[in-house]
Amino acid sequence: MKRFYTTALLILTLLGAQVSRADAPWTNGELRVSNNQRFLQFSNGKPFFWLGDTGWLLPERLDRAEVQYYLHKCSEAGYNMVQVQVMNGVPSINIYGQQSLPFGWDMTKVDPEGVYSYWDHLDYIVKVAAQNGIYIGMVAIWGSQVKEETINAEQAREYGAFLANRYKNSPNIVWIMGGDIQGDIHPEVWDAMATTIKQFDKHHLMTYHPRGRYTSAHWWSKAAWIDFHMFQSGHRKYGQRMGNKDYSIPDNTEEDSWMYVDSTWAYKPMKPVIDGEPSYEDIPKGLHDPNEERWQDYDVRRYAYWSVFAGSCGHTYGHNAIMQMLKPGYSTSYGSDGTEKAWYDAQKDPGYGQMKYVKNLMLAFPYFDRVPDQSIIVGGNGVRYDRLIATRGADYLLVYNYNGNEMNLNFDKISGATKNVWWMDAATGGLKYLGRFKSGVQHFASIPHTKKVNDGVLIAVDVDRNYLTKSQTVIDDNQFEGKKRDLNE
Repeated sequence: MKRFYTTALLILTLLGAQVSRADAPWTNGELRVSNNQRFLQFSNGKPFFWLGDTGWLLPERLDRAEVQYYLHKCSEAGYNMVQVQVMNGVPSINIYGQQSLPFGWDMTKVDPEGVYSYWDHLDYIVKVAAQNGIYIGMVAIWGSQVKEETINAEQAREYGAFLANRYKNSPNIVWIMGGDIQGDIHPEVWDAMATTIKQFDKHHLMTYHPRGRYTSAHWWSKAAWIDFHMFQSGHRKYGQRMGNKDYSIPDNTEEDSWMYVDSTWAYKPMKPVIDGEPSYEDIPKGLHDPNEERWQDYDVRRYAYWSVFAGSCGHTYGHNAIMQMLKPGYSTSYGSDGTEKAWYDAQKDPGYGQMKYVKNLMLAFPYFDRVPDQSIIVGGNGVRYDRLIATRGADYLLVYNYNGNEMNLNFDKISGATKNVWWMDAATGGLKYLGRFKSGVQHFASIPHTKKVNDGVLIAVDVDRNYLTKSQTVIDDNQFEGKKRDLNE
């Protein structure tokens, strides 16, 4: 059965149209931090909006045919980043039975010549990702292994040198230290590994994936090796407390992912920030209890828009089945009720396909001058699910409305005596032109609910700007081309 399944995936992959890599993202140059320290961009000035998928166990659980299928589907869905665990354990063992560390931490013996190894398989993943225009966010080792002291600082330096020299010439790498762990747990290990990688690899960006409800800036704001910050808004619903731990975000605000951006930027120097692990689609709220309701597509959309409109430089999506690469023969410890779907079926779930709409929306407008601005909203921002969140450039503004509530918006916040206004359905990406509105405070009535959640974005643009057309029904990929106004130039 497994043999048939793998062969079927390979056939589907070979029949699928290969994405041309003549326009691979890195043809625009290396990734770097924008001059205003809030975004990521290529060296030629083009913006990079990080749209990630959480494929943590990809290196261990997928074979070559599955790797091709998975990454091709990621590319089709608009993802340009996949976050993986290089090693989930010490050692890690992949689907071919190959060990990551067959001779312990002696990195000179892990990849014998003439023998297909664990690291050759990781090379293959990086190569196929590049063929699909996708970056690999490499979590070098999962945090649990550092906490359990299976690696020390000296071994971390040797391992860091091995990784850096192996992948420093691959165009599609972003380094991720940490892995669901506080930065004050054996910080000498993370510092040794990160500093060594940076010593040998001068071309790739680096961040740190923290424990849930933390931001990496809590420990690493002054670290020379960290280029941008990452937070984990986590998987808990409002009121799902975790005791008296010193979290960055207070209890009873568990779902307020927008709070992490300001809390990160409170640390200096300012760096770009992104939610590297929000609530996963189809996972129980709080992770472990199968009796809890599961996060749905409208939940993962809300986390994305709240975070990005608050100022994040992109967003990472996650799915219960995909992050574990569940399939027949593998079980799950995350709220298992015995009915978990396979990862390839999860790629058909609605939230998975809806993330590209936030990326396309952000890239449709001048990118680098965009700021969060709650003063656009007149009469209160709302709380919890009723919260409105606004962002704008000089000549456009965007307001995300989760519950379709009525809004009073101050159009004086952007240029132009008159504005063209659209509503974008967050679930479909569909655009509806609402008409021309004068400056000043404009009232928008609540949206009648045709489904459980009618979330979307109100878009207002100076009529003298042509970022969208009145007849446009969706924001296409690469809408931003030809309309760049880069304040870094």
